[in-house]
Amino acid sequence: MSRIDTDILVSGGGVAGLTAAAAFGSAGFSVICVDPQPPVTEADAPGTDLRTTAFLQPSRAFLEDAGLWERLAPHAAPLQVMRIVDAGGKVPEPRVVKDFDASDISDAPFGWNLPNWLLRREMVARLGELPNVTFRPGVSTVGVLTRSSAAHVRLSDGTRVAARLLIAADGRHSPTREALGIPVRTLRYGQKALAFSVTHPIPHGNVSTEIHRSGGPFTLVPLPDLEGTPRSAVVWMERGPEALRLKSLPVADFEAEMNIRSCGLFGPLTLVTERSIWPMISQIAERFDAERTALVAEAAHAVPPIGAQGLNMSLGDLRVLLDLARADPGALGDAAMLSRYNRLRHPEVKLRVTGIDALNRASMMGAQGLRDLRAGLLNTLYSVAPVRKTLMRAGMGMAARR
Repeated sequence: MSRIDTDILVSGGGVAGLTAAAAFGSAGFSVICVDPQPPVTEADAPGTDLRTTAFLQPSRAFLEDAGLWERLAPHAAPLQVMRIVDAGGKVPEPRVVKDFDASDISDAPFGWNLPNWLLRREMVARLGELPNVTFRPGVSTVGVLTRSSAAHVRLSDGTRVAARLLIAADGRHSPTREALGIPVRTLRYGQKALAFSVTHPIPHGNVSTEIHRSGGPFTLVPLPDLEGTPRSAVVWMERGPEALRLKSLPVADFEAEMNIRSCGLFGPLTLVTERSIWPMISQIAERFDAERTALVAEAAHAVPPIGAQGLNMSLGDLRVLLDLARADPGALGDAAMLSRYNRLRHPEVKLRVTGIDALNRASMMGAQGLRDLRAGLLNTLYSVAPVRKTLMRAGMGMAARR
């Protein structure tokens, strides 16, 4: 069997794994990235990922360094305002509406939203520009044996790779994490998310709108117009049985229900894609490091899609890891580097997972009294300007001003 030596092996070719390969490759490290499934890079292809990803403002510089932003920017919809709507009264209509405007804390938008299938297309193209990066779709990690000098990885095509650093970006059921025996703590909500896109007659105005009633938020995130018609990506979170019922409805019946749930804020919504469905959990690994191995993204942590935190936490992992690698390239993947990575990331991520868990449970409230309490709390927090600005900065992962 052939053996390949490399600086870094990235196990997992989702958005986080492809970003890792581009970032480390652009920094001059030799990288191999593998994923068992070839990426789907067309909007209407079977198996396409209909979700979208919002890159928050601090992620832009990282994407620029990785040579990705110039590819992504022409397709990105800016997110200038995060609007939270409480519609938890006896009838589904807005009763509290609060806007968090990025201009209160910055000259730039909160972030930019892009379809996941398009992200994969542009990221794979970027990897093709880097002579020190090899992307091997259709190849999986099937065996991991670590030593102090290298991680020895056996791939499904029979190749053996010796990597100074193994980056596990292979999802919430990470085979790499399981092979290394790292425990995880998982919280289940009995909740699923429907993901799809819609057009609507009222322009979104670069406003991301999160509507709370019960079961979870109904969130519309701006996308570029579709043939001159305003378009948004939707994530509709509900308890599992209700989400499955909604997914199975005929299109006309589904549109009728989503128009009620959206409170008519953008006029009649028209479904323009298929509906995909995803289980909701919160999860965090006991630690993010092992011998010659770093866990990142959903291999390390997973959260419900609230406040665009998921992938941006993942990019936070990669920023820290890359900074440590650049600071001392000769120590890439050694015990001291990885221990520091864990110390820098695990406490912060744990705090965010706890906060998002609390927000998600609040969004699921069904009892009228609890929904009234949620609306009152939103009104109170928003009304105190320093608190509002602190929340916005924290949500973007920006350091608090002193």
